[in-house]
Amino acid sequence: MIVEKKVGYEHDGRKFEGMIVYDDGVKAKRPVLFMQPDWMGVCSHTLEQAREIAGKDYVVLMADMFGEGYGAKEKTVDDLMKSSRGVRGNVPFITACGGKALAVLGAEADKAGLVDLGKKVAVGYCIGGGYALEQARAGADFKAVVVFHVTAPNPVQPGRCDIKGRVLAIHGSADPVTPKPQMDALEAELTEAKVDWQVMMFGHAVHSFCDAHAPTTGNSPQRYDPKLCQKSYRMMREFFAETL
Repeated sequence: MIVEKKVGYEHDGRKFEGMIVYDDGVKAKRPVLFMQPDWMGVCSHTLEQAREIAGKDYVVLMADMFGEGYGAKEKTVDDLMKSSRGVRGNVPFITACGGKALAVLGAEADKAGLVDLGKKVAVGYCIGGGYALEQARAGADFKAVVVFHVTAPNPVQPGRCDIKGRVLAIHGSADPVTPKPQMDALEAELTEAKVDWQVMMFGHAVHSFCDAHAPTTGNSPQRYDPKLCQKSYRMMREFFAETL
């Protein structure tokens, strides 16, 4: 059975609430899979994603970057844009709050005997992919990072790229939110920093192909594609397995 455990922590006087997600039928210690969700934060639909990527192989530690209770609030697109972009532009906050989430959630999972802390990987969805990449640039000890339809992949403060592990970006060739020139710039940055990187570009795909709550038809810039989503998760698992 998949278990979801809330874990609170504080950063700079604010309260946050992350989640530990794992299958309690597995008794062996598993690698840590640190997750930066999309602009919805910790909520029912990002927990659906966490359950799926955890499976029996990983213990997912989902970060909260927006504050306790954020995921339960009704929000407009303008609200989501303001909160998510506000965090994206604040690299010290991303690295400090994201690092606090990783440390506190990891310690809680370790205390329960769930994880091998020597094996840490990370995933990020949409804007959460941008957060995960900034943490990696700042030297977080992830063995690998996978980002799905990443938003704002390029550094806020160019010049520092201390990524220690491998990077896989899975993206849509027709993504209007993060068009190809931004992905080209990410590739150039990772190449210059001598990072082991891969980019998988799905032809004709747009944004949010791993978001089951996005539209499935029409001309929206966001479109869920279950086949591409499952293919992405298979690629993620293979990438992590060959890394760890």
